[in-house]
Amino acid sequence: MADGGQMQPRIVVGPADALVVVDVQNSFLPGGSLAVPDGDAVIPVINRLAPLFETVILTQDWHPPGHLSFASSHGRQPFETIRLPYGDQVLWPDHCVQDTDGAALAGALHVPHARLVIRKGHHKTVDSYSAFVEADRRTRTGLAGYLREHGIGRLFVTGLATDFCVRYTAVDGRSDGFAVDVVTDACRAIDAGGSLAEAWAAMDAVGVERITASAFA
Repeated sequence: MADGGQMQPRIVVGPADALVVVDVQNSFLPGGSLAVPDGDAVIPVINRLAPLFETVILTQDWHPPGHLSFASSHGRQPFETIRLPYGDQVLWPDHCVQDTDGAALAGALHVPHARLVIRKGHHKTVDSYSAFVEADRRTRTGLAGYLREHGIGRLFVTGLATDFCVRYTAVDGRSDGFAVDVVTDACRAIDAGGSLAEAWAAMDAVGVERITASAFA
């Protein structure tokens, strides 16, 4: 219900809309090396929404062994923060290593008509949360151009994790001129040290909207 007791308008998906499914990979699911709490709960919601969209984009974290975002590459503990030339970097457990089961998309994810897979974090010396631009804020993935060439104006972002890759994808999507809605019940967060509240504040500040899957007609 919207404020004042009025029903929220239903969302009717059209050809200018795209669903973005962020990093629904084994490393981020229960039992994975960087498991997001309740991460597998996003899968049935995404599977239910995906058939509504003609354009679905998947992203995959795709790190080479020894990636600089791994705590093991620095002899440090996971979740410590270090300073790199492009800014502060959270150090993570080894995860989503190229061509391993951890990097694979979740087996239960069923989006056979997905048009594009964006692999990010494949440069050994630069991390990448966003589907649009890597952490150096210079290296583009090409997603914005792809979306524009296909006439996409609005993005519905889902996946893992709300406070990192979903956040940066949503914020950068707005920066690139797209309308962006985050489907909150199709996302889950790590929420380390207040990261979730910080993420929502950053998304709210640039006009990212929050909806739930129940809003779709």
